[in-house]
Amino acid sequence: MQPIKVLVVDDSALMRRVITRLLEVQADIKVIDTASDGEEAIKKITKLRPDVVTMDVEMPGMNGVTVVSRLMRECPVPVIMLSAHTTEGARVTMEALAAGAVDFVPKPQKAGEAEKLAAELSRKIRVARRASLKRCPAAPVEQRRPTPAPAPARPRPAGAPLPGPAAGEKPAPIPTVRPTPGQTELLVIGSSTGGPAALQALLPALPGDLSCGVVVVQHIPVGFSGPMAEHLNRKCRLEVKHAEHGDRVLPGQVLVAPAGYDLTFRKYAGRLSVALDKGSKPVPPGGFRPSVDVVMNSAAEVAGSRAMGVLLTGMGRDGARGMLAIKQRGGYTIAQDESTCVVYGMPRAAAELGAAAKILPLQKIAGEIVRVV
Repeated sequence: MQPIKVLVVDDSALMRRVITRLLEVQADIKVIDTASDGEEAIKKITKLRPDVVTMDVEMPGMNGVTVVSRLMRECPVPVIMLSAHTTEGARVTMEALAAGAVDFVPKPQKAGEAEKLAAELSRKIRVARRASLKRCPAAPVEQRRPTPAPAPARPRPAGAPLPGPAAGEKPAPIPTVRPTPGQTELLVIGSSTGGPAALQALLPALPGDLSCGVVVVQHIPVGFSGPMAEHLNRKCRLEVKHAEHGDRVLPGQVLVAPAGYDLTFRKYAGRLSVALDKGSKPVPPGGFRPSVDVVMNSAAEVAGSRAMGVLLTGMGRDGARGMLAIKQRGGYTIAQDESTCVVYGMPRAAAELGAAAKILPLQKIAGEIVRVV
């Protein structure tokens, strides 16, 4: 297989040298050139046709967002942003992802983190090479409507989550329960690679008076889930909040699971709330914190048939078994279709398990959610 051709874009000559050196030790990655600003990047991308571009978020003149926007119009190519650990850096990163960037990697904050950067950037370059750049336009944002008072929740007895099939075992067909409008209490949305852009298309399309609470689980580095919540809040009619321990799940509100925490649900006196836990053990290789599986399994256990699961674009299988648990408890489930996914991994895994009641293009998921809840 030919090595992945990468163009490195950064206004710092030192960072260009460092990133090139870190990537070229990977046998399957070749840095074909570098660029110091946006104009030079566009010219070289048009001429050299790299497989993937790494790009600094904050550059003088034409910044990363502007460059990505032009590339998606003129010469689409998978772009991975390198973001600073600052409020402004995080904000611009979210805008770049909405413009079409596939993913991002935080820049090292201290000496000795070069190997960590190299491993993360190399992994995301390999994923980005296979990414689809088909885009779905976001729905126009309307004037926010006041959030209605929460409707009383109907308590359900909690039971143990139902297990999924063993690895490699073909699951028995699970009949899809016809949803009863007005009965959904909790909607869990899971996403990974391509998720921030998908969320910026899906959530603004939902009405501000949505009659259930929403919890979003996005695989994202620590320090970026808060700015993502703030960014989404500016775009949505729903109130979007970075979740805190003990927050209630309320109609008309979206809680974004904080990066680095496990999130589960509790119900007391008919009131549904979230619990956060940093966890006592490191995340295993290939695992995530928060994990979509963990959150959806908890939703199935606590909310039962009043839970709904939606699985968006992302690499891997996280969320497939959790969505299966929701469906087994009588909840409704939706997976994004291949044609609108940046990476058709997590939704594919759910479809293969028989966990998705509906498989829909991104632009139709909001309408189906509104129809069901």
